[in-house]
Parts: sequence; structure tokens; C-alpha cells
Amino acid sequence: MTIVAGIDIGNSTSEVCLARFNGDKTVEFLASGIAKTTGIKGTVANLQGIIMALDVALSKAGLDISDLTEIRLNEATPVIGDIAMETITETIITESTMIGHNPATPGGVGLGVGVTCSLAELAAARSGEQIICVIPHGVDYEDAARMINSAIDEGVLVQGAIVNQDDAVLIVNRLCSNIPVVDEVTMIDKVPLGMLAAVEVAEAGQTIKTLSNPYGIATVFELSAEDTKLVVPVARALIGNRSAVVVRTPQGDVKARTIAAGVITVFGARGKADIDVDAGAAKIMELVERVQPVENVQGEAGTNVGGMLERVRQVMGELTGQSLNEMKIQDILSVDTFIPQKVRGGLAGEFALENAVALAAMVKTSRLPMQQIADQLEKRLNTRVIIAGVEANMAIQGALTTPGTAKPLAILDMGGGSTDAAIISRDERTFAIHLAGAGDMVTMLINSELGLNDVDLAEDIKKYALAKVESLYHIRLEDGTVRFYGQHLPPEVFARVVILKDGSMTPIPSEHPLERIRYVRREAKKRVFVTNALRALARVAPTGNIRHIDFVVLVGGSALDFEIPEMVTDALAEYGIVCGRGNIRGIEGPRNAVATGLVLSYHGAEAG
Repeated sequence: MTIVAGIDIGNSTSEVCLARFNGDKTVEFLASGIAKTTGIKGTVANLQGIIMALDVALSKAGLDISDLTEIRLNEATPVIGDIAMETITETIITESTMIGHNPATPGGVGLGVGVTCSLAELAAARSGEQIICVIPHGVDYEDAARMINSAIDEGVLVQGAIVNQDDAVLIVNRLCSNIPVVDEVTMIDKVPLGMLAAVEVAEAGQTIKTLSNPYGIATVFELSAEDTKLVVPVARALIGNRSAVVVRTPQGDVKARTIAAGVITVFGARGKADIDVDAGAAKIMELVERVQPVENVQGEAGTNVGGMLERVRQVMGELTGQSLNEMKIQDILSVDTFIPQKVRGGLAGEFALENAVALAAMVKTSRLPMQQIADQLEKRLNTRVIIAGVEANMAIQGALTTPGTAKPLAILDMGGGSTDAAIISRDERTFAIHLAGAGDMVTMLINSELGLNDVDLAEDIKKYALAKVESLYHIRLEDGTVRFYGQHLPPEVFARVVILKDGSMTPIPSEHPLERIRYVRREAKKRVFVTNALRALARVAPTGNIRHIDFVVLVGGSALDFEIPEMVTDALAEYGIVCGRGNIRGIEGPRNAVATGLVLSYHGAEAG
């Protein structure tokens, strides 16, 4: 009796397939196991995760390490992906010209225009003078309301107010006239006094109209055409806000300047080419496809992109003991995105979304580290360990156990760090490709575009559906359906957007509406997974034509996602391709393809 374990070391998980080969060469699959990959894929740090996954499978089968005849590892040359954000433009607003601020409860409604005046000086204002009152920290809301009402009674035209504390509604409720009030302005002492200012507050559920429009700002401040061009970044930063303040100072400079994100040099089989990161993702990817297959990528020294690409090489060099000269970047994926940038001159911690380019890079090294893993595993377990086959080829063999598939067949293995594709023809010829960018990049895009600063939260948003808690007894799911509960929900989730994870609700600490979060999540997946699926299949397809592929099987962790398989299937539908999640051996779903292929390759070796 022969017991064989196929072990697939992936970017995120290590998977085991355990099987028994009988005397007539038939195979009997016994169990499978999975554990989180320890360390970076393809390095000796993987040993702990490998043994954990193997223990799981052996325990299920009622076997011991000593029962194993052979362990077969995938030939997984180490691949490391790194990602970076390169901002293309930065909004710089000097002389404290704006507060693009969204307090939870601004007061009043409408647009008020006047000269900024401190509450203490309000009594000295002249009758008929249009005033925007600035209320500092420590002033009681009843005192503030009384002083404003007194000024209005004296004929002062108080048009609006800017408040340090969260007292806007309390103040407005005590005023004799309804004026717009913006509160929670942390650096109230930096609001310039004696300057023309505009305060706008929209109705609940609405957004401002005048101060988010450059022509609206031009009308309020009587700007020239040249000055109007300069306030475009201000208007952009205020789009979508319920409230805002804009102050015109004597200098009032507003500039949008280009930041040198760096130059990328791509070396390919068809030559080399340079491109600025600020040209955008589409231009970068056009260049990559023009010179592919990519042999190496370098970034301009002294720039962010140069440092990011060198960091990838250095990490792999340290892990594998190879020199930096041997570290070649085999692929990059570039995606246009947005990144929150702090607005200079803002007085309440304002951020504006600025154009940025996200980059994922992949390094592929030699086979040497895998041999080191095999040698150490064999020594530790006292069992024969061999590197059995190329990962993508093994995945194909495993994918062919999915009911309803046939050759020619292609697989898409969408993991955490890379997207891999391989194809097998009717005459058994195979071809494989590894591309940068997968689940980790999607998580980064969600984290940055929503301004979460929480990678774990962004990962959950990527993996699970959303809902809005509309009362303590019902929620509205992101597809519009309503779910009711017999017991009241926890008070902390009321009126919040929540993640539906493992039967519980995790509130998202953000003011973004459900529709915005869902849009960001879906677009990030499309820009990474659908883009990579199409370019990977074009690389492996005969003559580069995707239409020559009949079957595509999705395998790997991302194939378990509740959206990605449908997105990829929709994208491939126009090519007449049968595409869907794999179901390895009819029971494993999209998991365990490589591990199963490794076991089947032993049968082939024995039969040969």
C-alpha cells in the first residue's frame, strides 16, 4: 500500500491532499487539510504551515506521519507581490482658505456670505453689516445664541456661524432666524478674521450645491476667470459634503501641482520602454503588454516607485539568500485609484480624494529555495519529499477532476499575491503564466479609497456582504431585501452600515453610505481580478485569442468569493467560454486543485 501526500504551498494557505494507491494503480482519496501559509511562499518559513496542514489531513484519515510513502511539493518558485500608492496630484490650499468639513449635525440650512467676526467683537459690528460669526472653544451654546440674537436685534445681518464645539443644532434652535452653522472646527483660532467668507449647509440627506461648484464660488467672491481656475481644487474637495466653509484671504493661493511619482522602465522580450507613473494605469499597462513577456522592471532612483520596486528585490534577496542581481520583477499590475490626502489649510482635519496609481509587482526567483524546503521537510519528518511538478500544470490536473470539464481547458488561480493561468491542449501540451496583483491589492484599494486605515476591516469588506441597520429589529441587505429579527439588535449597530460576517454584524466606523462602500469594493475587484483574468488568458491562449479556449475553471481562495467568480464569468461570456468555480474531485470546491494534481502526477509517474 502506498500513501502519498500532495502539498500545495500558496500565497495565503498551504493545502494537502492525501491519497492511497492500490496495487492496481487505482487511487483512493483519503482526506484533505488546509492551514495558513507561514512566511512568504516558497521560503523555508513555510515549514510550520506545511506540517500543520499535513497534520490536519492525517488526523482526518486516521494515519500517522510514519504511514506516508512520499510527500510531493509543487515547484513553487518564490513569488512576492508588493503594492504601492503613487499620488499624481496633491491639492494645496494655503492661507487657511477652506473648511471642507462634514460634521455629523450641522445646524440650519442655506448659504450665508459675510465678513468673519469673532463672537466677542459681534457687539461692535455696525447695523446692516453682513457677518459670519466665529464662536471659539468654551462658549456655552445658550450664551452664543443670546449674543447672536442681540446683534440681529441691533440690525447686524448675521449670515452664518463657524463653531468649535458640536453645538450647531443647539445654537440654531435658539436663534430668531435660521442661519447655516458649521461646527466641530478643531482649529477655530486659525480661522482668519475680517475676511469675506461663505458658509453653506444643505438639507438633511442632500449635499451642498454652491461651494462645491467653482462657478458658485466665483459668484460668491466675484472672482475673475483666472481666479476661478485656481479654486477648482477647493470645489472638488467639497463635492458630496453636507456643509462647508470657504474663506477668501488676501493671498488665497490655491494650487494643484504635479508630484513626480517616478519613472518606470520595463524590460521585455520586445525591447524596453520608460513611462511616468503619473501617465496613469492604462498607459502603464499598454506599455507592459507592448513589450511582454516582461523580463525585469526598474523604478527611477530616489522616487517612491523606485523605492517600492527595490524593496521587493531586497525582501526576496534576504529570504532566499540570492543576490539582488538575480531578483527580476516578472510582472506589474497598475490600477487607477484615489487616495485621501490631507488638505493643507483645512481647519478640521479635512481630506480630499486625489488621483493615484496603485502598483503591484511580482518577483520570481530560482528553484533553489524550494529544494531547501524539501530537504528540511524530509529531514524533519523522515519521509521522502520531492518537488513534483510546476504549480500551474498540477492545478490543471486537479481542475480536470471537476465534473463537466474536458480538454482543452484553462485554469485561473486567483490568490492573495498573484493571478496564475495555465492551459492544457487536447494533445497534453501545457503553458502557464504568473501575473502580479490579486486579493491583497483589492484589500489595499478598499482600504485607501474608503480612508479606513484598517487592513483587517478592508479585508472583511472585501470578503463579506453589507447591510444597513434601519431599526433595532430589521436590516436592509445590499441587494435591497429586508431581514427581520425577533430579538432587538445591539444598540451599537443601529443606523450603521455593517459587515455580515459569520452570523454577526461588524459596524463600519465610517460615514460612507452602503452604496459607496459596495461600489468601491466591486470596482476594486473588477479592476484587479477581471483585468488580470483577461490578460492572463490572452497570454496562455493559442495565438493569443481568448476565443480559442473552451473551458475555464476558477480555482484558489478568491474563487470562493461571493462576487469574483460571477464577475469573471460575465466578462468571459462574450467569448463563448464555459467558466465557473472549480469543484475539485467533485467535493472540494475550488480548493485543493494543485494538491490533487500532485497526487495524480505520482500515479502517472508510477504508470510510466
